Amino acid sequence: MTTSMMTCSMRCARARAVPARERRRAATRAQAKDDEEVAKRWLTSTAASLVVLATPFAAHARLEGVNNPNLLPPGPAVPVLDVAGYLTPGDVKRLTNEVTSLERDTGVKLRVLAQAYPQTPGLAVKDYWNVDDDTVVFVADPGLGNILNFSVGGNLDLEVPPSFWTRLANKYGTKFYWSDKGEEASISAAVNAIDQCLREEPGRTKCSKIAEYVDFDAAASGDASNVNPGGGLFGLFGN
Repeated sequence: MTTSMMTCSMRCARARAVPARERRRAATRAQAKDDEEVAKRWLTSTAASLVVLATPFAAHARLEGVNNPNLLPPGPAVPVLDVAGYLTPGDVKRLTNEVTSLERDTGVKLRVLAQAYPQTPGLAVKDYWNVDDDTVVFVADPGLGNILNFSVGGNLDLEVPPSFWTRLANKYGTKFYWSDKGEEASISAAVNAIDQCLREEPGRTKCSKIAEYVDFDAAASGDASNVNPGGGLFGLFGN
């Protein structure tokens, strides 16, 4: 091979190599950009899911400015409010007994508000329930995207890992779940899971599992479609 031919071959090889390097660099830059976008979306979704845990009292940004005490019942404060009609009187009585027992045994005030925005007392429940650092306000509203929304008092925020509330909402609060089982099932399952969590002894494994919920009324009536398989009301299973 002559010198001129060798020189040409080297120049041609370099010419082919440059576009290849540029393609690799472009691919690397594109991948980095994609990774950055994924990270931004992850951070945004995580921040959105935890916003109710970070604010003193705000189940969702859409509730800001809503303060309608006229929707509160007269007389002494009750721990379970259903202004949307998701619960039967029997459901309200059962949930009231459950949260009252929890408060008596643990000192934690679990308060339940079932609403359909904008029909909600909103911030009026803060004074109505005397919300403090030992209070969990559970707002059930399908219109908020996920029916399970929580505002957690400062003392409980230290005791219960934030991941518990996220996993609870992902298990029982999705539209797929409450559309299939009903709003009452989501509310009852969440109250049961919170009750079980808050009764556990302090430690690294506290609230690491979500209590499985079984609708015994549905089981007794023979409607197996509304019963979650895998354990009884008080069984603990991985999420």
